[in-house]
Amino acid sequence: MSIFEYNGSAIVAMVGKNCFAIASDRRLGVQLQTIATDFQKIYRIHDKLFIGLAGLATDAQTLHQRLVFRHKLYKLREERDMKPETFASLVSAIQYEKRFGPYFCQPVIAGLGDDDKPFICTMDSIGAKELAKDFVVAGTASESLYGACESMYRPDMEAEELFETISQALISSIDRDCLSGWGGHVYLVTPTEVTERVLKGRMD
Repeated sequence: MSIFEYNGSAIVAMVGKNCFAIASDRRLGVQLQTIATDFQKIYRIHDKLFIGLAGLATDAQTLHQRLVFRHKLYKLREERDMKPETFASLVSAIQYEKRFGPYFCQPVIAGLGDDDKPFICTMDSIGAKELAKDFVVAGTASESLYGACESMYRPDMEAEELFETISQALISSIDRDCLSGWGGHVYLVTPTEVTERVLKGRMD
């Protein structure tokens, strides 16, 4: 078993019309044993920028702490919030810095940039970025997430339709992966508000 599969995870971000959604499962496991069913995998950097961290849970928490620290320093110096593109470069640099003993994390970054244009990207454990215009996925359920998102995604969805689509894609994908699951956590972000919802899923 790969170290990335040790705790199990499923994270997906999807773009709509001037909005985005980012969702994750809620399971924390040690291989096939479930430890917690309300584990946080998506973190808020500021109101228009979120990061989901799939992979080893301990490394995800450590990386999140470093990113919050770096964002606070940036805010003190620049007196503004970090743009999603800048933040993606920061995450990439922090991961590449540790390339010989990396954080075993696959970050998924989603945010609203200039003119409320949605930005999503993911990267591997040493910071190689993969940008997308529609959706990005990460975690042990990534293969089934790709399939579900490919079939369900449509461009320029309104916020509520986007929520429905990402929720259905997540729930159907984690049912096909035994290392992730136990419900879902969805953030729906528009230029004016952030909506957080918890999904119920199969509890086995």
